[in-house]
Amino acid sequence: LDTPITQLPLLTAWEEKQLLVDWNNTQTDYPQDKCIHQLFEEQVKRTPNAVALVFENQQLTYEQLNQKANQLAHFLLQNYQITPDTLVGLCVERSLEMVIGILGILKAGGAYVPLDPNYPTERLKFMLEDSQVRVLLTQETLLESLPQNQAQLICLDKQWEEISQYSNENPQQNVSPSHLGYIIYTSGSTGKPKGVLVNHANVVRLFAATEDWYHFSSQDIWTLFHSYAFDFTVWEIWGALLYGGRLVIVPYLVTRSPEEFYNLLCQEKVTILNQTPSAFRQLIQVEETKADLADLGLRLVIFGGEALEINSLQPWFQRHGDKFPQLVNMYGITETTVHVTYRPLSLADLNSSASVIGRPIPDLQIYLLDSYLQPVPIGIPGEMYVGGAGVTRGYLNREELTAERFISSPFEEAGGRRQEAGVRSQESGVRRQEAEGRRQKAGGNKLYKTGDLARYLPNGELEYLGRIDHQVKIRGFRIELGEIEALLASHPQVWETVVLVREDTPGDKRLVAYLVPQPDITLKEAGVERQEAAASVTIEEIRQFLKAKLPDYMVPNGFVILETLPLTANGKIDRRALPAPEFHNEDKYVAPRTPIEEKLTNIWSQILQVEKVGINDNFFELGGHSLLVTQLVARIRDTFNIEIPLRDLFVAPTVNELAQSIEQLQQQNSAPIVPPILPRRRK
Repeated sequence: LDTPITQLPLLTAWEEKQLLVDWNNTQTDYPQDKCIHQLFEEQVKRTPNAVALVFENQQLTYEQLNQKANQLAHFLLQNYQITPDTLVGLCVERSLEMVIGILGILKAGGAYVPLDPNYPTERLKFMLEDSQVRVLLTQETLLESLPQNQAQLICLDKQWEEISQYSNENPQQNVSPSHLGYIIYTSGSTGKPKGVLVNHANVVRLFAATEDWYHFSSQDIWTLFHSYAFDFTVWEIWGALLYGGRLVIVPYLVTRSPEEFYNLLCQEKVTILNQTPSAFRQLIQVEETKADLADLGLRLVIFGGEALEINSLQPWFQRHGDKFPQLVNMYGITETTVHVTYRPLSLADLNSSASVIGRPIPDLQIYLLDSYLQPVPIGIPGEMYVGGAGVTRGYLNREELTAERFISSPFEEAGGRRQEAGVRSQESGVRRQEAEGRRQKAGGNKLYKTGDLARYLPNGELEYLGRIDHQVKIRGFRIELGEIEALLASHPQVWETVVLVREDTPGDKRLVAYLVPQPDITLKEAGVERQEAAASVTIEEIRQFLKAKLPDYMVPNGFVILETLPLTANGKIDRRALPAPEFHNEDKYVAPRTPIEEKLTNIWSQILQVEKVGINDNFFELGGHSLLVTQLVARIRDTFNIEIPLRDLFVAPTVNELAQSIEQLQQQNSAPIVPPILPRRRK
């Protein structure tokens, strides 16, 4: 009678056992005494002469890669006193040096902090200050763009002759699986990114626990497609290098062009492909134009990073079937080490629109709980909590946030309360005993509060339902809307702001920011009141303000300036009442003047779903993004019968500039070929 109603169980003892024990019966045995780089060194002994890395026209064998990483590790140890858990920054372009740097840092006993050189200077500055890395590995070409920082700089290219003088033998460091392997920064709701602390053990167990599913081997060829500041690359790098496979580092511009990327997959005979669903949809469109499927040698396609819309795979299944390659949907989070669930896909899935993410991978547990941390019944939405050996340490320098998101498992305490209330069950007792045994084996009883909603299907699989808060994923990028809102609110001319994701066209998600400018100010001078108008704010000014502080994928596609934000009857912001953005500026509109400009404005209007396009409108400011660029390239090819380089669209993003580029290419293609003057033949 004294038990609060919020603590009363919603389930019978049998249902509780099914949800908490039977469907989380994921314990598995595997070695837990090795670090990432030590497993790599074992692979080097097995396949020293196999090709490990490929980048453009360069390649390294396993032995060559190991020796270069060893030289870097000894250089770091002897000159910079690296010890276990020492943070070492890595800011390099896509290159062989990128993987050498990661391996060298791990072999020295340190943990790498990836700093993507494409990030804005202010974001890099924050990450450097927050992590306080003592050493930063970089390249000479990036020195001028790096923000001032406290770290000692090492240029891997300029100083390699010096580094290569050090021993190429494996260093013997006192580093254990419980030490840090890396810190990856994710978007933060308070306006600041947060660094996730990941141990060697978290990564090693990910591959050991999934080995029976995938059977990765030395015959596999992988691509390193994503930014190394995105944790999907942890799966890409070590999925190849811990099993003797070949890792193909994809040049940045190739990642932006599905056509070129498809050609690379065929050329390199890639067998394991990891993609966000958005990127794969673009690849499907390219693949549909190919007559010969024999050039594509994929064995596995593994999805992650965002929710999968299963119907988008129908064209692929029609051409390939569902057995070879095998398509797999995996849900995951940086805080629980890349992947959490596993779900092979089949043709039968096309009959459902649900985003089914399957079951937890071995050594992880998933609990769906209500706001009182009580398990919810089958079919009822609940917040996902993840427990087990993949749960990471927490956040760097964010103790309060770590305590909020990484919580102690509530089940034993809840069980105690139920016993006090007179609810005793032998079956429930068995459940608690089994669960406690698994928690002890996993090394703790922490659960990570994901902020994601899901529900159990009757067969025990999980259906993903989206975010419970304001975090979203667009094209695989994890974005805290609160981070963008906090930055906008810091602008001196912004009074209120809301950022949300709109999907006015199905499948086309766009970030939109709504702004209320600072109001007029009432001043009192010598007892006389007067009104002083607040400085006006322009959309272009706000866009440039954000571009200086955020990665491109976090800068909203559209901006709407309002007098006030609409409110519900309860006084909360009425998000449904926020108007759709207009992606053109009527005041600056200039109509097309030439046939080329007119055709381009029509193409843009169709691709961007914008009614009116002027010649000075910017493709990306109208809502365009890297995936829509590929459609633009194809339409230009079909309309003008020319092949425009992808980089031209980033350099010349307005209709006016692009029309000039097209006109130049047409003139080059139509220039008459003058035959050479031959010497007169003598009679």
